[in-house]
Amino acid sequence: MRADLDIINNWVAQGSRVLDLACGDGELLAHLEQRGVAGYGLEIDPNNITACIRRGVDVLEQNLDEGLDNFDEQSYDTVIMTQALQVLRRPDLTLDEMLRVGREAIITFPNFAYWRCRAHLALKGRMPVSKTLPHHWYDTPNIHLSTFADFERLCDAKQIRIRDRAVGNSQYEAHWVSHLWPNLFGEVAIYRVCR
Repeated sequence: MRADLDIINNWVAQGSRVLDLACGDGELLAHLEQRGVAGYGLEIDPNNITACIRRGVDVLEQNLDEGLDNFDEQSYDTVIMTQALQVLRRPDLTLDEMLRVGREAIITFPNFAYWRCRAHLALKGRMPVSKTLPHHWYDTPNIHLSTFADFERLCDAKQIRIRDRAVGNSQYEAHWVSHLWPNLFGEVAIYRVCR
């Protein structure tokens, strides 16, 4: 299992109800279900929906940019979104919806302030292409690239409390330097937030 999914697995209580936004092929939900977690995935890609069904993961086809109005307030313990925040038209509104539907939210995203991204811009004068940002500027699905500092400022402005944060490289492996200066040396992060 991917290292980020392993961290999320440790943050989700056994037996809880989970909604996984942009759930991909259902790998996380399939793993969580082995621990007695019940939930649904939301996905827009037909191939990923098929993969979820093959795994036995309950999945609904839904575009996150259209909101989560079909879910009641606090109907889930945890709402998760891995590596999708940056592709949404209004990530700030989606964050509000995540915390309306769930008691807490877990979000992962790449850090555009990572030192290699900064160096790529400074030295080459071009948008960076890396393992966590693998597309060119003209074909990227990422429309809202942000930094950890940007996300934390958004949380502060919305009075959202950050319960946990894990910062690491593209494999989510932590290093002492990423703990000291996460916005400069952290490539990706996982945040657990609540109201």
